[in-house]
Amino acid sequence: MKNFFTFSVPCLFGLEGLVGDELRRLEMDNVRVENGRVLFDGGLEALAAANVRLRMGERVLLRLADFPARSFEELFQGVRTLPLEDYIPKDGRFPVKGHCLNSQLHSVPDCQAIIKKAAVNRLGQHYGLNWLPESGALYQLQFSIMKDRCELFLDSTGPGLHKRGYRAVGNDAPLRETLAAALVNLARYRGRDFFWDPFCGSGTIVIEAALIALNRAPGLNRSFSAQHWDFVPAAHWKTARTAALDAEFRGDYRIFGSDIDPKSLDIAISNAKKAGVGKLIRFEEADAQKRDLPTDRGLIVCNPPYGERMMEQRSAQRLYQALGRHLRFADGWQEFIISSEPEFEHYFGRRADKKRKLYNGMIQCNLYQYLGGRKQTPGGR
Repeated sequence: MKNFFTFSVPCLFGLEGLVGDELRRLEMDNVRVENGRVLFDGGLEALAAANVRLRMGERVLLRLADFPARSFEELFQGVRTLPLEDYIPKDGRFPVKGHCLNSQLHSVPDCQAIIKKAAVNRLGQHYGLNWLPESGALYQLQFSIMKDRCELFLDSTGPGLHKRGYRAVGNDAPLRETLAAALVNLARYRGRDFFWDPFCGSGTIVIEAALIALNRAPGLNRSFSAQHWDFVPAAHWKTARTAALDAEFRGDYRIFGSDIDPKSLDIAISNAKKAGVGKLIRFEEADAQKRDLPTDRGLIVCNPPYGERMMEQRSAQRLYQALGRHLRFADGWQEFIISSEPEFEHYFGRRADKKRKLYNGMIQCNLYQYLGGRKQTPGGR
């Protein structure tokens, strides 16, 4: 088996550059940013470090091959010739999933079946078995067929990297942890400023802010599929976790989460405790449209409610109006507000200094960035 690999980190659209910067800070080799993913090179120790420490990527895939796949026969032979036995033991479970785009092969179920058949053929012949038990560890095969080329990966992560382990329950329309970490990162919060989420819901944004302030690796308290792979030394995981712990900070932080819904606050408090940052965050039941600013200056990072149905949308628009009026003279504050409302600036009453397109799941949003000072929109309500 080779000891140097190419890895792929899929990410939410709009976060590719941030994930690339993360990987460079982790000193990964040959980082390349592409649409929807970031590639890097390294040994198996890099696989462990990326899983433990990445905040904004979705998972870490180990690339097994890249070959032309213009027909089912070409796809079958491309997989059949791979040394899969170097990775998957005779009792390994190897389900197949993936996607096809702009290719002659466009049926995902058919491609899954062909790849599975080729893998069974290769492994069965190598292990001398007519039937593979698939009773052991998970070796998830993932394929991407684009423009008549197939990339085949092993998913080293298992449940996505946004599953930090602290959010057992959530409220309606929760923000994915990786996106919440990206919002905190885009606000350039590093633990020095006063940080406030006035719509904290189940606490995701303030919890991610606390983890960033501490420089605490988000994957410390969870396991990964590759921990059960025979070819990945256990020492790599120990080294990754030790290095992450050594990099943590200590300090007093001013992180404040408020919400009008007491049930959401109960969930947020519970989640913060599970994340190990309960003592770093102050929670309060409060109406964001009326609550006095807790200090003269700081950062507001929030995901206010937005409705997909007409009545909910109108209610959200009224909320944006009221919030804009309330924050109109908050000159010492920088505000970072994510919303899917295309006319958000009109209702909020100010043009943003910057806008960045992001996706909350499949919902296209903008992050509206107000960097201090007042800018009144003509016609703003």
